[in-house]
Amino acid sequence: MKKNLPFRLWFWFRSGWTTYFAFIFAAINTLTVTYFLAIENYPFLNQIFSSFTLYILTVAAIGVPLLVVVGYVHFKRSPAYRSEADIAIEANPHERRMLVNSETMLGMTSQLLNLMIKISEEQKLSESEKKSILKIQDDLSKYMKKQTTATAGATIFNQNNEKSLK
Repeated sequence: MKKNLPFRLWFWFRSGWTTYFAFIFAAINTLTVTYFLAIENYPFLNQIFSSFTLYILTVAAIGVPLLVVVGYVHFKRSPAYRSEADIAIEANPHERRMLVNSETMLGMTSQLLNLMIKISEEQKLSESEKKSILKIQDDLSKYMKKQTTATAGATIFNQNNEKSLK
């Protein structure tokens, strides 16, 4: 894997900026603007929030729990996060490759467990099982030689996976 230092630094800069600096800056800006341009100019609101500190504490006491609930709903109760995850897999060939690799490993593990049970019970493998094992071995060998992150198509265990990756 090539490591391009300037682009890696740019990525980390953008992550730090959007996650931390811009968030904190936007919160301070919003609190300052709403208090000094809105609340100070309306006597009714100025009576409720007599100081900037009281305003910040009130907004934080209401806003933080409210935003925690909104974040929880976003990740756990709405289709929004699932859609974001789907788009990430569709757009990122490395994530798509990991998904295909995981599905292949699950299928292989299941078949290996079946073989281990047969062997532990001292049963012989049928000709069709032997052919199936050789086909899987051949398919895996071809798959490993390919080693691409392009659209991966179906796995050797589930021929319908191609539809789910598009």
